[in-house]
Amino acid sequence: MKVQIKRVYEAADHADGYRILVDRLWPRGLTKESAAVDEWLRDLAPSTELRRWFNHAPERWAEFKRRYLHELQSEAAVAALGRLSEVAAKQRVTLLYGAKDETHNNAVVLLEHLKRHHD
Repeated sequence: MKVQIKRVYEAADHADGYRILVDRLWPRGLTKESAAVDEWLRDLAPSTELRRWFNHAPERWAEFKRRYLHELQSEAAVAALGRLSEVAAKQRVTLLYGAKDETHNNAVVLLEHLKRHHD
């Protein structure tokens, strides 16, 4: 399974492979064309409540990860993870996120989760 993460605001590249947006909200200021998103899996994003609570505060990172991993056990998230695994089994996948913080965001947690369960 070849999966990587990238900010959606960075230019799309052929090396990205299949580009999947993993945020609940569409990235501000981007058109569908400029984002070059192949698929949008909203159910892999943290809930609105969790996203608002976290508010990208590094001191809440550990608790955010714990809560987000719990949310990834929901029926909708499990189905979306199945879809992601299906695509990733066939080609490189880039998980796209909009957060400015490149180390404290849901895509980082999601990538760690995928590596732990699929490698």
